[in-house]
Amino acid sequence: MTSPVTVAGLLGSAAGRLAASSPSPRADAELLLCHSLGWSRARLFGEAAQAMAGDIRAGFETLLARRLAGEPVAYLTGERGFWTLDLRVNRHVLIPRPETELVVERALALVSGTESRRVLDLGTGSGAIGLALAGECPPWRISAIEQCSEALAVARDNGERLGLAVEWHTGSWFEPLHGQRFDLIVSNPPYVAAGDPHLSRGDLRFEPTAALTAGAEGLDALRRIVTGAPDHLLPGGWLILEHGYDQADAVQDLLRSRGFRQIASHRDLGGQPRVTEGRRA
Repeated sequence: MTSPVTVAGLLGSAAGRLAASSPSPRADAELLLCHSLGWSRARLFGEAAQAMAGDIRAGFETLLARRLAGEPVAYLTGERGFWTLDLRVNRHVLIPRPETELVVERALALVSGTESRRVLDLGTGSGAIGLALAGECPPWRISAIEQCSEALAVARDNGERLGLAVEWHTGSWFEPLHGQRFDLIVSNPPYVAAGDPHLSRGDLRFEPTAALTAGAEGLDALRRIVTGAPDHLLPGGWLILEHGYDQADAVQDLLRSRGFRQIASHRDLGGQPRVTEGRRA
């Protein structure tokens, strides 16, 4: 008699198959099986000896095959954690990453969260940064702009589902908010060079190219934001930008050229200079 396939057995087999193509095979297998079962990770461990039904195994196998082909786990499950939020994601938005949480940290460090402030999130994508700030600072009035209408639909859905108030706008960078000024502008814009070989590797192969690349040096979007920011910042307002690991000096130069002061760059958890800030004089 054939032994039943258990949760533990299925996880071990899947992790082994993923080992050659994923940097986190066990975690990937757990997330995909939790999604297939509709279980939490705690339940997955607590019921490791439970036998798996054939239909669940078939659905899990479909997801596993897609992961083996390189498709990101976040797109397979439709979810990604960011800050304290569980966000919905799809192929129209970048997958939120831990490095971007540094933008949220710096915003909270620089601007009082207990007072009314006007905040702008440029290129919001899934809404990750704007929604994280809305959750942390209810007095802030947050606006978010996204050029891709499909991505903005994801952000709106996240905001409604989480019950967080953000004013959503469709458009390119500052265009929808002509003449408006803010205490704080934040952005995780495209900053990958168009010919970067990383674009053909890993998760980046499946993410929207327009949200990743910005010209031959990867600086086109950053340059446009820095150029326009002084006209949309109140005196003493802050601009906080995520950028590539090798772009901190270039971003600092851009900020200096537009008269920003108190310019500083900050390292992410991997030790890479990832976020640069400046204050309008």
